[in-house]
Amino acid sequence: MNTKLISQGALDIIDQYKNFRIENAICSVPYFNNRHSANRATFRVEAGKGSPKDIYEDIVDKAFKDKIDLKTFDSNLLKKYLVDNDIGIDCSGYAYYILNEESKSLGRGSIDRHLSFPYCDGILKRIKCKLRPVENAGVQTFSHSENSEIVLLKDIKVGDIITMMGNTENNNKDHILVVYQIEYQNFLPTVIHYTHAISWPTDGEYGHGIHDGVIEVLNLSKDILEQNWVENEKKLEDNYTFTGAKKSTTELRRLRWF
Repeated sequence: MNTKLISQGALDIIDQYKNFRIENAICSVPYFNNRHSANRATFRVEAGKGSPKDIYEDIVDKAFKDKIDLKTFDSNLLKKYLVDNDIGIDCSGYAYYILNEESKSLGRGSIDRHLSFPYCDGILKRIKCKLRPVENAGVQTFSHSENSEIVLLKDIKVGDIITMMGNTENNNKDHILVVYQIEYQNFLPTVIHYTHAISWPTDGEYGHGIHDGVIEVLNLSKDILEQNWVENEKKLEDNYTFTGAKKSTTELRRLRWF
């Protein structure tokens, strides 16, 4: 049995979101709910695109204005404060920061040097997208052929992404997972570990955030949707991520400069 992991820098980003810490409180950064996004300011942290540092600084600033001593927070209060202030990370923002660290670890530099923005129409909008890449790098951008290519399951590597486009039962909502660990047997992948930012219906008001899951490879010659997906100890139709993948155009992809 052999295991490969994504770079330490990328693992650190995952940990910073999964175990977000302020003083003595630790919680998963919530999944960003964009229900208020149309009326919000354009700062990254207010659009579900903030780095862990961005989120930390925003919370400290808000707590100061609210005259709240963050030292009094436990983990539950911290999570509640984040959610109640609509601070979190969306799936593509989370993927961006992980993949950015992986790109740098591969010697390719930051991903904003490579990303194309085919959905940014017009010269001015393309310039804006280049200047604010994380805010404009959605799932469609990552999954576009200018930025990534489809990969066969047998060739999967850490740093690959699983994109889910046009969920037919969720308002065509798109989603993205990042592969951060792979277990091999006789040089063939047997277990794929992924991470993503999501809100399951069973998470309730405060339980959502960073989720991890595994895909147990049953047959390398079959599609990724024909493998065994396990998340939160749920399988098949009880696994919300898997059912979403089945209702979408789901592809295993790799950034072209990886």
